[in-house]
Amino acid sequence: MTFRRRLPIAIAAATALSLGAAAPGQAHEHASVTAIEKQAMCVTCKIPLPEAQSPQATRERAFIKREVAADLTEAQIKRAMVAEYGQSVLGLPSTHGFDLAVYVVPPVVVLVAMIALVLTLPRWRRRARDAQREAAGDGGPTLSPADIARLDQDLARFDL
Repeated sequence: MTFRRRLPIAIAAATALSLGAAAPGQAHEHASVTAIEKQAMCVTCKIPLPEAQSPQATRERAFIKREVAADLTEAQIKRAMVAEYGQSVLGLPSTHGFDLAVYVVPPVVVLVAMIALVLTLPRWRRRARDAQREAAGDGGPTLSPADIARLDQDLARFDL
């Protein structure tokens, strides 16, 4: 497969992978208390909710348990938590302004790295293949009959 055929395939694969990692699917499954707690922060302690031991953390855990008992989805519970405690309860950067870079930069870096590999890997392989051919090629420079005779004499002196 030529380089011109591989490049669009590699770009499409990298884009699909990076978009899949940046935007996980929205599942409409029942929410889990522990799954939501792992994604939440204690708004007073500023540490992950599972590690927090403050009265505020206890209130947040109770809030999550009530919402799960009400059979809300994970997204609905997160929206309710943000409405109740503010954006900092999720411990995630906002999706506007400079904070958007947190979500955009990693997929772009992955895409650029994959493109760089697609561009450089064939060159590296070609160079290695050419070096291997040179090493195994003709066996080096040819010797004249006089040089061969002299080499045989020198080698015979060292034979025991």
